[in-house]
Amino acid sequence: QGHLSESGGGSVQSGGNLTLSCPHSVVAYEYYCVGWFRRDPGERPEGVAAINSVGRPTYVDNVQGRFTISQDNTKTTYLQMTNLKPEDTAIYTCAAAIWSRTDPCPTSLSSYTGAYWGRGTQVTVSS
Repeated sequence: QGHLSESGGGSVQSGGNLTLSCPHSVVAYEYYCVGWFRRDPGERPEGVAAINSVGRPTYVDNVQGRFTISQDNTKTTYLQMTNLKPEDTAIYTCAAAIWSRTDPCPTSLSSYTGAYWGRGTQVTVSS
């Protein structure tokens, strides 16, 4: 599989905002899921949010209300992160996988086996 290329990471203070981008035009699936994951170095990634090809979002509980996942017609998916906390510090990675048209996308890592993955972008939140 090829890879995706995220951008938008950086360093902010607690309460700050960042927006990550994940272009995925390389993914030739008509129906797909794009998920955002985060991990500490050496740790297993955990799902944060996902969106299907018709724009239906899914969020994990600890980012609900602070993070917004969206996409545009250039096949770029965004993760807008507001009110960031030090515990949000991690490497953020996007993944794109084939999916059904209307089912909500999962945020579980196992659902993205064999997907296109990015290499990650660092987000650091200081207190």
